[in-house]
Formats: sequence, structure tokens, C-alpha cells
Amino acid sequence: MAPFAMFPLGSVLFPHMPLALRVFEERYLVMMSRVLGARPAEFGVVLIESGREAAGAEAQRRFRHGTVAEVTELGETDGMLAVLARGGRRIEVVEWLDDDPHPAAIVRDVPELEWDPSLAPLLAQAELVVRRTIARASEFVELPWDADVGLSDDPVASAWQLAGIAPLTPLDQVRLLGSRSLRDLLVGLIDLTHGAGEVLTAAWTAEDDLDAELASLGEGLATGEGAHRPGTDTETETAETVDDPDSTDRTDSTDATDDPEETHP
Repeated sequence: MAPFAMFPLGSVLFPHMPLALRVFEERYLVMMSRVLGARPAEFGVVLIESGREAAGAEAQRRFRHGTVAEVTELGETDGMLAVLARGGRRIEVVEWLDDDPHPAAIVRDVPELEWDPSLAPLLAQAELVVRRTIARASEFVELPWDADVGLSDDPVASAWQLAGIAPLTPLDQVRLLGSRSLRDLLVGLIDLTHGAGEVLTAAWTAEDDLDAELASLGEGLATGEGAHRPGTDTETETAETVDDPDSTDRTDSTDATDDPEETHP
């Protein structure tokens, strides 16, 4: 098997989903020049398990399951190469090779998921759960997808697109990427999206409770109630807030388009 160009990222690419990259690292510019010299122009995308995107193989751990990305459009943005690609077939890494200068691996294709008409109710349920969760979550946080985003008419493609737009963590996404059947994908998607919705709801409730508690404390301090006075045993507690620890800069950013259908799933 021939070496396959690989692009480890901090996000998961699903089949039938768009991928936007801004490439500026020399090793990936070399990779793109090689990729574009072949037909089809494609490379593999896997999720980074640990380490930074800018790090080399010796400083990264990568998941084995990934997706082939086929380049559909090229451009230039702020002096960087803008690449638009689309997720195709799934792959599994058999062996990682030495960087030359970009990551490369020996890969094998993973069997395509097959549609069965008996899965139609499960697909409809998955779509309902995902869209409702997005609608609820978008009231509090900014999400890359709208609840009414269009999907493919093909049932297998739409199932993958639902997995791609659901507000899940990368670890949940890579778990879905390894699904062995369409039923497994849909059942896992429903369960994980329900769980994500519960976590988000709990976080919103806790934040609202904290805001109410701080407001009450502020009112008490303003009126002198509950404040510590010399000679009394009353103590006050202070609440601290911290910035989001997960907010980090990216070296090669991936941007999602507004509608997976707009780039022809």
C-alpha cells in the first residue's frame, strides 16, 4: 500500500461534511502541492488525541480512525492557502510513517455503511433530537450550525451530516466515526446528543443559580446586610470566576460552512 498524505487536526471530519482549512505551515504547503498533483486530490484527516496541531509526530498522539478529504476548491486568504474539501470514505491507519516533511501513513478503507428502510424511524428520531438540541443550545452559545440547516436527500449521507452538526465533543465524534453499522451510528448519535443536551442544560442552570446568588450577595452588601462587622462572628464568602480554559488559538483553523448541502454532500 502506498503512503497516504495525512492532516491531523483538533476536530473530526465526517463523511459528507465540508472542511475549510487555512494552510500556512511549510510542511502542509508541500503536502498540498503533492496532493493537487494527483487525481483525485485527497488527503486523510484524523483527530489528534494529544499534542498540538503544529507539533510533529514525536509530540502527537493520533486516533486511528479518520476520513478522506477531497479538495473541491482553492483560494488565498490573508496570505494563506485557503482549502475547501469534503469528507469522503472512512479510513483506518495501519501504520504511521516518518514525516516527509508532512505526516503520512499506510491506511486501509473502512466499509461503507449500508441503508436499510427499516431504519427510517430511527433516522427521523435522530434528526429530531439533533435539531432540538441545536435549537436549545443556540439560545445560550454560538454554534456553527443552525437548527434548520439543510441535509442530503440520501439517508446515509444525512445520517453522517447529523453527526457532523450535533453539538458533541471531538471524543464523542470520533466514537461515532468508528460505527460499524448505520444502526450503531444512529443509536449512538441519539444517546450522545441527549447526554450533551443534559450537560449543557445543567451548565446553564448552574450559571443562572450562580448569577442569582451573586446578585443576592450584591444586594446584601449594598444594604449592609450580611456584611462582616468588627466584633461579630459573621463571615462572608467570595466567589471567583475564571475564563474558559478551553479557549485556545489554532495554528491551522478549520471553518464550517453554513449548510452542508451548499457544497453538494
